[in-house]
Amino acid sequence: MALTGAGISAESGIPTFRGTDGIWNKLKPEELADFGAFLRNPELVSEWYKHRRQVTRVAKPNGAHLALVEMATLFPIFAVITQNIDNLHERAGSETVIELHGNIERNYCLGCGKRYDGEEFDKNGSFKCNECGGLIRPDIVWFGEMLPTDQWNAAEAAASEADIMFVVGTSAVVYPAANLPMTVKRNSGKIVEINTEETPLSEFADVSIQGPASEVLSEIVNGIKEFRRDAKK
Repeated sequence: MALTGAGISAESGIPTFRGTDGIWNKLKPEELADFGAFLRNPELVSEWYKHRRQVTRVAKPNGAHLALVEMATLFPIFAVITQNIDNLHERAGSETVIELHGNIERNYCLGCGKRYDGEEFDKNGSFKCNECGGLIRPDIVWFGEMLPTDQWNAAEAAASEADIMFVVGTSAVVYPAANLPMTVKRNSGKIVEINTEETPLSEFADVSIQGPASEVLSEIVNGIKEFRRDAKK
């Protein structure tokens, strides 16, 4: 299995929350990713997420996303747990994706629950439900909100059964996701960390590799294939 964070999408050009150009870098994340902020200024927050959706739609899955798709074909069971909301794992072709923080392409009405997904929502230009007039919010986890129960339970179950977890591009400081590698360790699994720098997880990892995720994961996939070819000889 793999646990992925923002670092895996950096090579796709997905900007960080604080690093976006324009007016957004003058505001605190809590002013844009908070339910109270949404209720106070739904138009501002809605425009911010419309902007972020446009950015992610232009971005393309990179070699790291594609390597995980290929890795899934090499094992009977392979799952991707992601902290990202950018939808790139799905677009790359990963079939089993557990989204801990939601998906920026999904939206729903707070009043009646009607879903507003994909590009049609942004083309409509409204953040109010055409059925009940309620506010439409992104289906993502904001500061102070609980993770989706079904996704978290699935992540814990996968981690408790994993033989190997590849931890890719995550700072390992965002909880409760940061607990998942320890769940793997407690159940005798191995941790392979891939990041451009050390993290709090590095000292606990069985293997810690520093480098671009696309290069490292591609090398691992090729190494597995080569090992299997040699084993058949």
